[in-house]
Amino acid sequence: MRLRLASVLFALLLFSPPLAAAAELPGWKVMKTAHSYPVLVERLEQAIADNKMGLVSRASATLGAKRMLDKTIPGNMVIGVYRPDFAVRMLEVSLAAGIEAPIRFYVTENADGSADLSYKTPSAVFAPYADGGAALKTLAVELDEIFAKIAAQAAGT
Repeated sequence: MRLRLASVLFALLLFSPPLAAAAELPGWKVMKTAHSYPVLVERLEQAIADNKMGLVSRASATLGAKRMLDKTIPGNMVIGVYRPDFAVRMLEVSLAAGIEAPIRFYVTENADGSADLSYKTPSAVFAPYADGGAALKTLAVELDEIFAKIAAQAAGT
């Protein structure tokens, strides 16, 4: 089961649209950095901890390609971030919105050795869940601020 899940995650990451397109999508934040891929991943992990959020999940097409296909591809990692108190509040107002947690950051390596940090804002992630009403919108705005702080710290801006 674990191998099947890893294969599906790998395929989703490998065949997703190029990151450059993310900048054009509503609700996306894309931060170009001067940091290398491993440094940006490390900085992101530290920023998550410093902002008292939890690193809930991690998926890497780079690691999957190396392990399963013996293929080297540029750095690519999705890191899911959330916290139990936000989960409880979210689920109290919208059970359907639970599928969106954890909310993800996306770290990608560029050809020049630098890396970019991208994410969908929590407000954009939760926008489709009208059943959550004002309470879910309030929660999303709180998370927008936290995710912006995490991203700014990690990117060094």
